[in-house]
Amino acid sequence: MKSTHILFTDVSSQTWVEEILLNAESHPEFSTNPEWSIRKTQLHGGLSEGVDLIEVNNGALQLSILPTRGMGVWKGNCQGIPLEWQSPVKTPVNPAFVTLSERGGLGWLSGFNELICRCGLISNGPPGTDSAGNPLESELTLHGRIANTPAHYVSVELDPAEGGWLKITGKMEEGMLFGSHLLLESTLETRLGSAEFRIRDRVTNLGPEPAESELLYHINVGAPFLEEGAQFALPFEEMAPRDPRAAEGVNEFEMYLGPTPGYAEQAYYFRPICDEQGDSPALLTDREGGMGILVNFKKASLPCFTLWKNTQSEAGGYVTGLEPGVSFPNFRAVEREQERLKTLESGSSYETEFQISILNTSDSVDEVRQKITKLSEKSQQVIHESPHPRFS
Repeated sequence: MKSTHILFTDVSSQTWVEEILLNAESHPEFSTNPEWSIRKTQLHGGLSEGVDLIEVNNGALQLSILPTRGMGVWKGNCQGIPLEWQSPVKTPVNPAFVTLSERGGLGWLSGFNELICRCGLISNGPPGTDSAGNPLESELTLHGRIANTPAHYVSVELDPAEGGWLKITGKMEEGMLFGSHLLLESTLETRLGSAEFRIRDRVTNLGPEPAESELLYHINVGAPFLEEGAQFALPFEEMAPRDPRAAEGVNEFEMYLGPTPGYAEQAYYFRPICDEQGDSPALLTDREGGMGILVNFKKASLPCFTLWKNTQSEAGGYVTGLEPGVSFPNFRAVEREQERLKTLESGSSYETEFQISILNTSDSVDEVRQKITKLSEKSQQVIHESPHPRFS
């Protein structure tokens, strides 16, 4: 049986579907599973006015995708387990209401509440002036523009292979006259009845000149995975704290506090180890180890990993970030100096891939922990107790 393709948005042909429901009733030929659905709608009111929302349900896992916000994943639920965090920003914010340059270039934070959002494409670190390169792109804002760039193309594929796959593709362009011009093509796919999903991205330089690029995935997790005593695990060769504040907790980087008023964020940078398939597993588990969220990322395309710990009060945004990236979220000049920026010739591309799995039993958690332990034994881990110039 062939795949079915449904077009939701295409600016070039002026195609735009405001609301639609795809399910077993509308497409009985796709699968005998009666529980799947894809619903596209648009939010109205307040700062969410005009935000497109795609709700994907594979029968076990539900995800809310935001084409208006760079194909970010707002939140999800897996068999009753919430996949989200409680940001002070409560609802999706239309990029029209986000001024990236405000508050010293920190305006990105006024729309930040997603489970998954991207940082990039020309930069993914803090704001500031980067005098190298194109002068039109020297004034950088926090984490770049792609998370606040609406998709100009969105489509759905119903693929009957292997029991049935739901695939949602979006395309975003980030560019300007006399500046760089990058295209991000992203596909989120999930198999019917599974507790996991995968994201595949391709970044292409559409401009006539070489262009620098960065891309980092801000995967943000709160309760019930994150709690006092929650644990993080990743096989790695080398790790360093980002700054003196992170160095204060370097000996307990894998453990989490409960909500702590006044807590100042900490970040740790890793060089991960991968398995024979090229996957690096990053695992966050609750205190008892009865559930976990696993991020498997391709080390070849995402060689840098950042652990962000932000265990402040619940009202302030109790959250941790599991963040595979092309580079680390330092200022762009630092990453250029360390030769971690991607330089794309005109017409060339790079691709990234990662998968998120929800582990809801202690046996599944233990299996991943054992794998991480075995991978870790392949290398002599180096942990720097203070910031290292090769990392930050």
